[in-house]
Amino acid sequence: MYEHLDDPRHWTLPEVVDAQAAARGEDTFLTVLGEGELTYAAAAREARSVAARWSALGVRPGDAVAVLLPSGLDFVRLWLGLGRLGAVLVPVNTALTGDFLAHQLRQSGARVVVAGGDALAAVREVLPDLPGVRLVTHEGFDESGDEPGDEPGDEEGWDGPLPTASDTACVIFTSGTTGPSKGVLMPHAHCYLFGRGTIEGLGLTSADRYYVTMPLFHANGLFMQLYATLIAGAHAVLRPRFSASAWLADIREHRCTVTNTLGAMSQFVIAQPPADTDTDHALRVICPVPNPPAHEAAWRERFGVAEVVTAYGMTEVNIPLYGRLGTTRPGTAGVALDRFFEVSVREPDTDLPVATGDVGEIMVRPRIPSGFMSGYLGQPEATVAAWRSFWFHTGDSGTMDEDGWVTFVDRTKDCIRRRGENISSYEVESAVADLAGVAEVAAYAVPAGAEGTEDEVMLAVVPEDGICLTPEAVAGHADRVLPRFARPRYVEILAELPRTPTAKVRKQELRTRAVTAATWDRDAQT
Repeated sequence: MYEHLDDPRHWTLPEVVDAQAAARGEDTFLTVLGEGELTYAAAAREARSVAARWSALGVRPGDAVAVLLPSGLDFVRLWLGLGRLGAVLVPVNTALTGDFLAHQLRQSGARVVVAGGDALAAVREVLPDLPGVRLVTHEGFDESGDEPGDEPGDEEGWDGPLPTASDTACVIFTSGTTGPSKGVLMPHAHCYLFGRGTIEGLGLTSADRYYVTMPLFHANGLFMQLYATLIAGAHAVLRPRFSASAWLADIREHRCTVTNTLGAMSQFVIAQPPADTDTDHALRVICPVPNPPAHEAAWRERFGVAEVVTAYGMTEVNIPLYGRLGTTRPGTAGVALDRFFEVSVREPDTDLPVATGDVGEIMVRPRIPSGFMSGYLGQPEATVAAWRSFWFHTGDSGTMDEDGWVTFVDRTKDCIRRRGENISSYEVESAVADLAGVAEVAAYAVPAGAEGTEDEVMLAVVPEDGICLTPEAVAGHADRVLPRFARPRYVEILAELPRTPTAKVRKQELRTRAVTAATWDRDAQT
């Protein structure tokens, strides 16, 4: 375990890497299936080497570097190296294209973008609209024509001053509601606390082997799981892309003891054909989010997992709620890790506490300095609005019982969650509104159908007067301009959208109405 486990003064990535390299040496930190391994000692060496290379490229402490790489060893090396340099990692969803991608790159302020795999072509396409931004490919070639420097491992290790716990380590973009996606400024202590919370909530030790299948451009995979492994001195096993059919075989082969699932992942695993070998594994705990009762029953009874511990969090506020080891409370989101966070359920309009068991907005604040985001990048008004009354407003509604257990009820803010991705309804609407003949469009979430599989995207579209607009045309346009995860399953053509007396679209009414006989369903097409 990290020697400064509970000293926030030392909650920085390079300090953790150096301490664990000294303590763990050639023990394996990370195995990437299909690629290879990284020891603790090698992680420290490569962090210095990569930092030196990026310093030679002109990147300075505090500079943002946008990264669109597949989950794997190169991504991890870059994370460690930028952390050592004190630069700011901006991990970008590799599925983004067009305006979605250009917005995040522009807003991040990054002067250098690293891209590889399928994302490389998308970055090249938007680069002409981003003057002054340099592209460095996965292979290390700087497309600006500047000298890219030596390959990692050939540089003398960079040994400049280390960042502090309050310095920004990372910017991750999260879905917008009334505007485009916002960049969350994440201090080193905030990133560390994701992993520290996992150690607390799941009882992680150096003896564990963590099976990681979530993309490293999200906080769950990078911080909640991989960083937790680093802090604990454990061994992570990373599959770059989640596979339901390979899930249990990987866990069995690599003797993994802990793993997380998010959203539809649980449903996909549970939907695999039952086998006599379903209990043949070393898994001691799983952290599924959400955790409906039917899923917990499957984990415990079919798969024989002794501990099922759910959690609740978001990029801005860390993971303030965990279930409890040794306790079963399916359907809830957990109780506060009150060493690190305060959690309250309050009236969203007045910020006053609701009565025990009543529905209100889930609000959170940290007990640790820099344990939360430090704001939204370039959006002080949004930061202040989210933090009014000295509570961070999550935009989620829930209840809290007399023992402090919180149950998530619904999203009060207008965003959609599908297959582990937060989708900005504003950005979906803006993209679809560009189709000729569209007068108005509303994007919103409807149930995915299977318990625990989150949302599907639905569009209600009003055509311009005299225009005959088909759902197929709308869906076809959406497929051309939206990332795959944001494309609508359902489309309905309406004469008008329901509105409030002040002319705002009644999204809740549309969500309640949901799928009707007149709704076009992508999955029903042959």
